[in-house]
Amino acid sequence: MRIPQPKLNVIELAMWSTLVAILAGCLAFYYGQSQLLPFVSHGSDEAQALAKAYGPSRNSEHAEEWILKDFFRDAREGVFVEVGANHHQRFSNTYYLETVMGWSGVAIEPQVKFASGYRDHRPRTTFVPVFISDVSNRQATLYVTEHDLVASSNKHFTAAFGEVTPSTVTTSTLDDVLDRLGIDRIDFLSIDIELAEPQALAGLSLGRFAPRLVAIEAHPPVRQQILDYFARNQYVLIGRYWQADPHNFWFAPLGRTGTDAPLVNGSSH
Repeated sequence: MRIPQPKLNVIELAMWSTLVAILAGCLAFYYGQSQLLPFVSHGSDEAQALAKAYGPSRNSEHAEEWILKDFFRDAREGVFVEVGANHHQRFSNTYYLETVMGWSGVAIEPQVKFASGYRDHRPRTTFVPVFISDVSNRQATLYVTEHDLVASSNKHFTAAFGEVTPSTVTTSTLDDVLDRLGIDRIDFLSIDIELAEPQALAGLSLGRFAPRLVAIEAHPPVRQQILDYFARNQYVLIGRYWQADPHNFWFAPLGRTGTDAPLVNGSSH
Protein backbone atom coordinates (compact mmCIF):
# COMPACT_ATOMS: atom_id res chain seq x y z
CA MET A 1 0.00 0.00 0.00
CA ARG A 2 1.39 3.41 -0.95
CA ILE A 3 1.29 6.00 1.84
CA PRO A 4 0.28 9.41 0.49
CA GLN A 5 2.94 12.12 1.04
CA PRO A 6 1.79 15.34 2.66
CA LYS A 7 1.95 18.44 0.51
CA LEU A 8 3.23 21.73 1.87
CA ASN A 9 1.49 24.93 0.92
CA VAL A 10 3.32 28.18 0.21
CA ILE A 11 3.01 29.46 3.78
CA GLU A 12 4.39 26.23 5.27
CA LEU A 13 7.29 26.26 2.81
CA ALA A 14 8.08 29.82 3.81
CA MET A 15 7.99 28.89 7.49
CA TRP A 16 10.33 25.95 6.96
CA SER A 17 12.69 28.09 4.89
CA THR A 18 12.80 30.68 7.68
CA LEU A 19 13.51 27.99 10.28
CA VAL A 20 16.34 26.55 8.19
CA ALA A 21 17.82 30.03 7.74
CA ILE A 22 17.70 30.66 11.49
CA LEU A 23 19.38 27.33 12.24
CA ALA A 24 22.03 28.02 9.62
CA GLY A 25 22.68 31.42 11.17
CA CYS A 26 23.05 29.89 14.62
CA LEU A 27 25.50 27.33 13.31
CA ALA A 28 27.49 30.01 11.52
CA PHE A 29 27.60 32.11 14.69
CA TYR A 30 28.69 29.12 16.77
CA TYR A 31 31.37 28.19 14.26
CA GLY A 32 32.67 31.74 14.19
CA GLN A 33 32.76 31.90 17.95
CA SER A 34 34.49 28.52 18.22
CA GLN A 35 37.11 29.67 15.71
CA LEU A 36 37.67 32.83 17.73
CA LEU A 37 37.63 31.05 21.08
CA PRO A 38 38.86 27.52 20.38
CA PHE A 39 39.98 26.93 23.93
CA VAL A 40 36.45 27.31 25.32
CA SER A 41 34.77 24.45 23.50
CA HIS A 42 37.71 22.41 22.28
CA GLY A 43 40.58 23.59 24.49
CA SER A 44 43.08 21.87 26.69
CA ASP A 45 42.57 20.96 30.32
CA GLU A 46 44.58 24.06 31.26
CA ALA A 47 42.30 26.31 29.22
CA GLN A 48 39.18 24.74 30.66
CA ALA A 49 40.57 25.19 34.18
CA LEU A 50 41.22 28.88 33.54
CA ALA A 51 37.75 29.34 32.09
CA LYS A 52 36.20 27.67 35.12
CA ALA A 53 38.24 29.66 37.62
CA TYR A 54 38.16 33.11 36.02
CA GLY A 55 35.58 33.06 33.21
CA PRO A 56 33.47 33.19 31.33
CA SER A 57 33.60 36.94 30.70
CA ARG A 58 36.75 38.77 29.65
CA ASN A 59 37.91 41.73 27.55
CA SER A 60 40.92 40.09 25.92
CA GLU A 61 40.62 38.31 22.58
CA HIS A 62 41.65 34.92 23.92
CA ALA A 63 42.63 33.62 27.37
CA GLU A 64 44.98 36.53 28.17
CA GLU A 65 42.84 38.15 30.86
CA TRP A 66 42.28 34.84 32.63
CA ILE A 67 46.03 34.19 32.66
CA LEU A 68 46.67 37.63 34.13
CA LYS A 69 44.18 36.90 36.90
CA ASP A 70 45.88 33.57 37.55
CA PHE A 71 49.42 34.94 37.60
CA PHE A 72 48.98 38.24 39.44
CA ARG A 73 46.01 37.20 41.58
CA ASP A 74 45.04 40.25 43.72
CA ALA A 75 48.13 42.37 43.00
CA ARG A 76 47.14 46.00 42.67
CA GLU A 77 48.68 49.17 41.25
CA GLY A 78 51.18 47.50 38.95
CA VAL A 79 52.66 48.90 35.75
CA PHE A 80 51.83 47.56 32.29
CA VAL A 81 53.06 48.28 28.79
CA GLU A 82 50.90 47.12 25.88
CA VAL A 83 52.50 47.28 22.42
CA GLY A 84 49.95 47.04 19.63
CA ALA A 85 47.20 48.11 22.02
CA ASN A 86 44.47 48.83 19.45
CA HIS A 87 41.05 49.64 21.01
CA HIS A 88 40.88 50.76 24.65
CA GLN A 89 38.60 47.83 25.63
CA ARG A 90 37.82 45.52 22.70
CA PHE A 91 40.28 42.62 22.85
CA SER A 92 42.44 44.58 25.30
CA ASN A 93 44.96 42.73 27.45
CA THR A 94 45.17 45.56 29.99
CA TYR A 95 41.63 46.95 30.36
CA TYR A 96 40.97 44.68 33.34
CA LEU A 97 44.25 45.59 35.02
CA GLU A 98 43.46 49.31 34.92
CA THR A 99 39.72 49.39 35.52
CA VAL A 100 39.51 46.65 38.16
CA MET A 101 42.97 46.36 39.72
CA GLY A 102 44.04 50.01 39.62
CA TRP A 103 47.10 49.50 37.45
CA SER A 104 48.56 52.20 35.24
CA GLY A 105 50.70 52.06 32.16
CA VAL A 106 51.31 52.73 28.51
CA ALA A 107 49.30 51.84 25.40
CA ILE A 108 51.47 51.99 22.27
CA GLU A 109 49.47 51.99 19.04
CA PRO A 110 50.24 53.67 15.69
CA GLN A 111 46.54 54.01 14.77
CA VAL A 112 45.85 57.49 16.16
CA LYS A 113 42.09 56.96 15.83
CA PHE A 114 42.15 55.00 19.10
CA ALA A 115 43.62 57.84 21.15
CA SER A 116 40.26 59.33 22.15
CA GLY A 117 39.06 56.04 23.64
CA TYR A 118 42.02 55.92 25.98
CA ARG A 119 41.64 59.60 26.82
CA ASP A 120 37.96 59.19 27.69
CA HIS A 121 37.92 55.74 29.31
CA ARG A 122 41.48 54.89 30.41
CA PRO A 123 42.72 57.84 32.52
CA ARG A 124 45.58 55.84 34.02
CA THR A 125 46.98 54.91 30.60
CA THR A 126 49.31 57.04 28.49
CA PHE A 127 48.58 56.57 24.78
CA VAL A 128 51.65 56.73 22.52
CA PRO A 129 50.96 56.79 18.74
CA VAL A 130 54.14 55.25 17.32
CA PHE A 131 55.15 52.01 15.61
CA ILE A 132 57.60 50.06 17.76
CA SER A 133 60.69 48.88 15.91
CA ASP A 134 64.46 48.46 16.31
CA VAL A 135 65.18 52.10 15.36
CA SER A 136 63.60 55.43 16.25
CA ASN A 137 62.49 58.39 14.17
CA ARG A 138 62.15 56.55 10.89
CA GLN A 139 59.14 56.33 8.59
CA ALA A 140 57.44 52.98 8.04
CA THR A 141 54.37 51.81 6.16
CA LEU A 142 51.56 50.30 8.20
CA TYR A 143 48.91 48.17 6.50
CA VAL A 144 45.54 48.08 8.28
CA THR A 145 42.51 45.91 7.54
CA GLU A 146 39.05 47.34 7.05
CA HIS A 147 37.92 46.35 10.56
CA ASP A 148 41.09 47.80 12.20
CA LEU A 149 41.85 44.59 14.11
CA VAL A 150 44.91 43.61 12.09
CA ALA A 151 47.70 46.11 11.47
CA SER A 152 51.15 45.13 10.30
CA SER A 153 54.17 46.43 8.44
CA ASN A 154 53.96 43.21 6.42
CA LYS A 155 51.52 43.82 3.56
CA HIS A 156 51.25 40.15 2.56
CA PHE A 157 50.39 39.11 6.12
CA THR A 158 47.72 41.79 6.53
CA ALA A 159 46.14 41.16 3.13
CA ALA A 160 45.29 37.63 4.22
CA PHE A 161 42.63 39.17 6.49
CA GLY A 162 40.97 41.34 3.84
CA GLU A 163 41.45 44.62 2.01
CA VAL A 164 44.20 46.80 3.44
CA THR A 165 44.85 50.51 3.64
CA PRO A 166 48.46 51.75 3.87
CA SER A 167 49.56 54.68 5.99
CA THR A 168 52.88 56.21 6.99
CA VAL A 169 53.84 55.97 10.67
CA THR A 170 56.80 57.02 12.78
CA THR A 171 58.93 54.36 14.46
CA SER A 172 60.44 54.26 17.93
CA THR A 173 62.26 51.74 20.03
CA LEU A 174 60.64 50.61 23.24
CA ASP A 175 63.64 51.86 25.19
CA ASP A 176 63.13 55.39 23.82
CA VAL A 177 59.41 55.43 24.63
CA LEU A 178 59.92 54.18 28.19
CA ASP A 179 62.83 56.53 28.84
CA ARG A 180 60.83 59.49 27.55
CA LEU A 181 57.98 58.62 29.94
CA GLY A 182 60.30 58.02 32.89
CA ILE A 183 59.32 54.38 33.31
CA ASP A 184 61.97 52.28 35.03
CA ARG A 185 60.09 49.02 35.66
CA ILE A 186 57.34 46.92 34.09
CA ASP A 187 55.18 44.31 35.78
CA PHE A 188 53.34 43.15 32.66
CA LEU A 189 54.52 43.56 29.07
CA SER A 190 52.23 42.67 26.15
CA ILE A 191 53.43 42.71 22.52
CA ASP A 192 51.14 42.00 19.58
CA ILE A 193 52.36 43.64 16.36
CA GLU A 194 51.88 40.97 13.71
CA LEU A 195 55.37 39.66 12.77
CA ALA A 196 57.27 42.77 13.92
CA GLU A 197 57.88 41.33 17.41
CA PRO A 198 61.60 40.54 16.79
CA GLN A 199 62.26 44.15 15.77
CA ALA A 200 60.45 45.41 18.86
CA LEU A 201 62.51 43.14 21.10
CA ALA A 202 65.72 44.32 19.44
CA GLY A 203 64.95 47.82 20.69
CA LEU A 204 64.20 46.73 24.27
CA SER A 205 66.70 46.40 27.10
CA LEU A 206 64.76 43.67 28.88
CA GLY A 207 67.11 43.50 31.85
CA ARG A 208 66.64 47.18 32.66
CA PHE A 209 62.87 46.96 32.99
CA ALA A 210 62.64 43.32 34.14
CA PRO A 211 58.94 42.61 33.53
CA ARG A 212 57.50 39.97 35.82
CA LEU A 213 55.36 38.59 33.01
CA VAL A 214 55.49 38.92 29.22
CA ALA A 215 52.79 37.95 26.73
CA ILE A 216 53.96 38.05 23.13
CA GLU A 217 52.08 36.90 20.05
CA ALA A 218 54.09 34.22 18.29
CA HIS A 219 53.26 33.53 14.66
CA PRO A 220 55.26 30.61 13.20
CA PRO A 221 57.64 32.73 11.04
CA VAL A 222 59.01 34.59 14.09
CA ARG A 223 58.69 32.04 16.89
CA GLN A 224 62.30 30.93 16.95
CA GLN A 225 63.59 34.50 17.04
CA ILE A 226 61.33 35.21 20.00
CA LEU A 227 62.44 32.08 21.85
CA ASP A 228 66.11 32.88 21.22
CA TYR A 229 65.74 36.44 22.52
CA PHE A 230 64.15 35.41 25.81
CA ALA A 231 66.58 32.53 26.30
CA ARG A 232 69.49 34.97 25.96
CA ASN A 233 67.87 37.16 28.60
CA GLN A 234 67.24 34.35 31.10
CA TYR A 235 63.47 34.25 30.61
CA VAL A 236 61.58 30.97 30.28
CA LEU A 237 58.19 29.86 29.00
CA ILE A 238 55.62 29.32 31.72
CA GLY A 239 54.57 25.70 31.39
CA ARG A 240 51.07 25.97 32.85
CA TYR A 241 50.06 28.47 30.15
CA TRP A 242 51.59 26.56 27.24
CA GLN A 243 48.44 24.60 26.39
CA ALA A 244 46.02 27.23 27.65
CA ASP A 245 46.88 29.89 25.08
CA PRO A 246 48.05 28.73 21.64
CA HIS A 247 48.27 32.30 20.33
CA ASN A 248 50.92 33.74 22.65
CA PHE A 249 54.13 32.83 24.39
CA TRP A 250 54.14 33.65 28.12
CA PHE A 251 57.54 34.33 29.66
CA ALA A 252 58.81 35.08 33.16
CA PRO A 253 62.34 35.49 34.57
CA LEU A 254 64.08 32.20 35.26
CA GLY A 255 63.17 31.10 38.78
CA ARG A 256 60.16 33.42 39.05
CA THR A 257 57.47 31.68 37.05
CA GLY A 258 55.05 31.21 39.91
CA THR A 259 52.78 33.46 41.94
CA ASP A 260 54.92 33.36 45.06
CA ALA A 261 56.29 36.89 44.59
CA PRO A 262 53.25 39.18 44.79
CA LEU A 263 53.44 42.92 44.31
CA VAL A 264 53.96 44.88 47.51
CA ASN A 265 52.65 48.45 47.55
CA GLY A 266 52.56 48.46 43.78
CA SER A 267 56.15 47.29 43.35
CA SER A 268 57.64 43.96 42.42
CA HIS A 269 61.26 44.98 43.06
